Amino acid sequence: MTKSNLRLSIIVLTVVTALIHFYLNVRAAQIMPGFILNGLGYLALLALYMKWVKMPFLEGRDSMLRWVYIGYTVVTIVAWIAIGDKSDALGYTDKAIEILLVAALYFDSRQ
Repeated sequence: MTKSNLRLSIIVLTVVTALIHFYLNVRAAQIMPGFILNGLGYLALLALYMKWVKMPFLEGRDSMLRWVYIGYTVVTIVAWIAIGDKSDALGYTDKAIEILLVAALYFDSRQ
């Protein structure tokens, strides 16, 4: 997979998982701060990782940011395993997307 395809995969996977977390608020018909913050966290990490937003203290720390992004995604997966609704297919779909996101981030570091 080329670097540009890998980057596009990271963008698409991140946006989809963020939208799923936002959708869960709509479906529940109530404000669920955990889902909103999780979706916003994904979008913020994406913006920093793709360097759409420049933060001087992150210059030259691409590897650290990648591991924070991977860690954030893994924590989200573990939290769902611990307290998530296992009766909902959307949860399993989102976890599959997040696993693919971790893989894409990992392989992005190898190129």
